[in-house]
Amino acid sequence: MSQKIKVKQIRSAIEQSKKQKATLKGLGLGRIDQERVLENTACIRGMIRKVQHLVAIQEV
Repeated sequence: MSQKIKVKQIRSAIEQSKKQKATLKGLGLGRIDQERVLENTACIRGMIRKVQHLVAIQEV
């Protein structure tokens, strides 16, 4: 597995649960088209899985 992944928010968090909004904030996202390069760990993968309908992932 790659050491880094790029996470991009592709959908709005409006009308999502508080937990999903908090997960996006934990990933460093908050707006559509915002991107972050993060470590590819099990914790980050779990967070991404919870909001997979709101983000796109790309291995760097």
